[in-house]
Amino acid sequence: MPNSFPSRPLSRRAFTQSLATAGVFSGMAVSRLNGILLARQAPAAIRREGQRSLVPCGVASGDVTSDSAVVWSKTDRPAKVIVYLSEQEFRSEAQVIQGGMTRADSDYTIKIPLKQLSPGKQYNYSIQFIDPDDRRIDSELHEGTFRTPDPKAEKVVFAWSGDTAGQGYGINPAFGGYKIYKQIQSHRPDFFIHSGDNIYADNPIPPAFELPDGTVWRNLTTEAKSKVAETLAEFHGNYAYNLQDEHQRAFQAAVPLFAQWDDHEVLNNWYPGELLDDPRYTERRVDVLAARGRRAFLDYLPIHETGAAQQIYRKRSWSDLLDLFLIDLRSERGANNPNRQKTRGPETAFMGDTQLAWLKRELKASTAAWKVIACDMPLALILGDGAKDFEGFANGDPGKPLGRELEIADLLGYLQREKIRNTVWLTADVHYAAAHYYDPAKAQFTEFDPFWEFVAGPLNAGTYGPNRLDATFGPEVKFCSVRPGQQAGRGPAAGDQFYGVVTITRPDKALTVELYNLAGKKLYAVTLE
Repeated sequence: MPNSFPSRPLSRRAFTQSLATAGVFSGMAVSRLNGILLARQAPAAIRREGQRSLVPCGVASGDVTSDSAVVWSKTDRPAKVIVYLSEQEFRSEAQVIQGGMTRADSDYTIKIPLKQLSPGKQYNYSIQFIDPDDRRIDSELHEGTFRTPDPKAEKVVFAWSGDTAGQGYGINPAFGGYKIYKQIQSHRPDFFIHSGDNIYADNPIPPAFELPDGTVWRNLTTEAKSKVAETLAEFHGNYAYNLQDEHQRAFQAAVPLFAQWDDHEVLNNWYPGELLDDPRYTERRVDVLAARGRRAFLDYLPIHETGAAQQIYRKRSWSDLLDLFLIDLRSERGANNPNRQKTRGPETAFMGDTQLAWLKRELKASTAAWKVIACDMPLALILGDGAKDFEGFANGDPGKPLGRELEIADLLGYLQREKIRNTVWLTADVHYAAAHYYDPAKAQFTEFDPFWEFVAGPLNAGTYGPNRLDATFGPEVKFCSVRPGQQAGRGPAAGDQFYGVVTITRPDKALTVELYNLAGKKLYAVTLE
């Protein structure tokens, strides 16, 4: 893994000398391209076409804090990575970070943690790969940018959504690909939360299929997306497939990512310990599939991995205006079941005791104006799994909390007792957009303060809903992007793909949530004081 960059920036001369000392510039010249120092091979050293390393998936940044970030890239063979980092425009100075070596077992992806950053700064970074044998620059230069949180910023703007490449809707060049990412990028968000279902490992991508209106949807296809993912290489291939899209590559180079996972990173409605009865799979042990799916998720996304457990839930702060809590509803859940237990136990686990205790502790410690809980599943929408079991928190019983609802009741009661205010929940999963207001005056469980939950998605998948709401916590639908009886499974061509944008502004620190469709039309907005 990489080292942190030098404590002082390198001048042009020092930069050149440092790489020359390392043997990187053997037979090369140095020039300036797009504001970044670029190691460029002299004509005599140029290799034959096809021998240079490819960087097919671009670059990405994520898990940005006031003093750190993670940058990511991928090549097609073993290579050593080097990162050039500069603040604002490149003014003849760059910090040079020599990273580790890409490996086949991670599909030649690599993450480079950046440390000792300054708050409130725009950073430009460029990634190249070095041939490990002769130490020559061996790839094109790929550039990205991110901004660290500014404690004095007048506002914070971020976006969220979920669900990419579901129900067979892959990259359709004639349609314009995943063009919703371009639409989100037009808001210039400080960061983006992908709220789960980054891939659909259990949904193969066919070359073409007919839509209800008689038109044909045509996809780019790959071998990895021709079947359900079972091997690590097939899970890796699902992420690589999405990054063939030019809009997603451009987006991730320009906007830092905070990624969560849900079910389709492995398979629909999965839970630990499950054994499959699905003829598409030769590997029936979900724990084996989940381990491979988790590894691919961590390999392909710019997530800072901490500890041996490599936990996916984490807190990230964005100045005094926002603390973001990204939770994980997959790793510790009990089996999907009828969800009607009267007391908590292993069968009712959803976040799990360890994560729930962490979330309470971090929420209590937070001094940010707003506490946003990014939850990969909605709280009260009823999500079935078969004839009798349930996939989500809600169980369809409008009475007192039962089953997994007991975790939410525990958390909401704790927030009220500890006077922890200004919590907002963001989610995706259900493939439509909605705004829900939870009112204790209308609830069966009343020991909580009112709060909002906002739903967005899909990014590029079938559209469904609306789901029924469980009344236990008193939810009220303030907005829903689909009408009852509307045809299910409509894809991107229908325009019903959705994302949300959140803006927090000074001096009043009001929080505004806006919900948009694929065309960038604002469908709903509300400001919370």
